[in-house]
Amino acid sequence: MNNLLIFFKRYSHIFLFIALEAVAVILIVQNSYYQSSKLISWCNSIAGSCYSQVSSVSGYFKLAETNRQLISENARLREQLESSYIQYNKKVFEVNDTVYKRKYSYIEAQIIKNSYNRRCNYIMINKGTLHGVKTDMAVMSPQGIVGIVVNTTRNFATVMSVLHPDSRNSVKVKRTNISGSLVWNGKDFRYGTLIDIPTTHKLRKNDTIITSGFSQEFPEGIVVGFVESATQNSGDGFYTVKIRLATDFNKINFVYVINNSFYQEQQILNRQMEECDEQQTDNQ
Repeated sequence: MNNLLIFFKRYSHIFLFIALEAVAVILIVQNSYYQSSKLISWCNSIAGSCYSQVSSVSGYFKLAETNRQLISENARLREQLESSYIQYNKKVFEVNDTVYKRKYSYIEAQIIKNSYNRRCNYIMINKGTLHGVKTDMAVMSPQGIVGIVVNTTRNFATVMSVLHPDSRNSVKVKRTNISGSLVWNGKDFRYGTLIDIPTTHKLRKNDTIITSGFSQEFPEGIVVGFVESATQNSGDGFYTVKIRLATDFNKINFVYVINNSFYQEQQILNRQMEECDEQQTDNQ
């Protein structure tokens, strides 16, 4: 207490000066319209600047919620794309009745664990069977493909990234429509390898690679990457293509899990064809 009294006593002349200045300002403002308007303008400017800073800070802390809202909205918009529907044409009395049925739906999810610099890379997301996620579902980011769901629990799922030696996805060159397969050589997470592309169709640097739609997991047209370089294999008539992956696995945070409504139906036909091939092989 004594220290406080000593402090006020030592600086009493400063406090008196400030008080007199405040009284002088109040008197001037009350008796002069010009000074009053200037002071109010200055105060509003200071207050506006403070509110702007507060809004920026509060907006920063709301980014996570904003991102979740945008991801959810993007999922709904993707479900409205033409590529997410199957078109049925039924002729009845020479009248064409075209009906669209949705084939693909999207479940937004957040990545909670991610590896990208190992030999076998996996991603864990915060959605599971409780949210409709099942094994063999495809996963994509806002930039491009990510991988395939391999394990699920009620609230979580594990995704085998395209950065995995066992990953193999059907893709094609957008410009030429020539199909091939995407694999990973286990080295750089920024690049993938495109194989089975015949040399009869010339490639260009930065050609866009997209999903072919031949698999049951990914819809056609999702961006995979861009041609970086192409090497012609000796003797087999195919390229080995280095592509720059569209998805930056070092930065992804939110993803979409793709649900193919006709997956089980397609799998039944695939198994029947495989059994038929096996029987023909055994007979030979």
